[in-house]
Amino acid sequence: MRNFKFNIRGNDYEVEIQKMEGSTAEIEVNGTTYQVEIEHKKVASKTPILVRSAVTNPEGSHEIKKNPTAKSASYQVKAPLPGTIMQIFAKVGDKVKRNDRLLIYEAMKMENNLVAEKDGEVKAVKVNTGDSVMQGDVLFEME
Repeated sequence: MRNFKFNIRGNDYEVEIQKMEGSTAEIEVNGTTYQVEIEHKKVASKTPILVRSAVTNPEGSHEIKKNPTAKSASYQVKAPLPGTIMQIFAKVGDKVKRNDRLLIYEAMKMENNLVAEKDGEVKAVKVNTGDSVMQGDVLFEME
């Protein structure tokens, strides 16, 4: 079947596996036949297994809540990806229209334009050029 050569403590051995059935094998070592039992050891995986707890959502979190009495609601513009702020185009007090460019930031080795989602006025700029931001960080407060 298969031939192997071993050197153990200066002695050379030629081993031929002649037949294998289940956990026993018939081998020939330097011309002598032996019946041996093969022991299978389970090797622990080196890759860690990540176990997360179940996510629970608060009651009513799936419902959209609107305030009908609020006429000018403020909202926040958040970073969609982690990156670095390269250039800021809007400043406090600027009136912006939907799709106006607010800033350029670098994320994943690409320059990305961040535009206004709707018309409004810039109430606060929370970042400066060169700042590193994480996903979800507030960049602008709009009204």
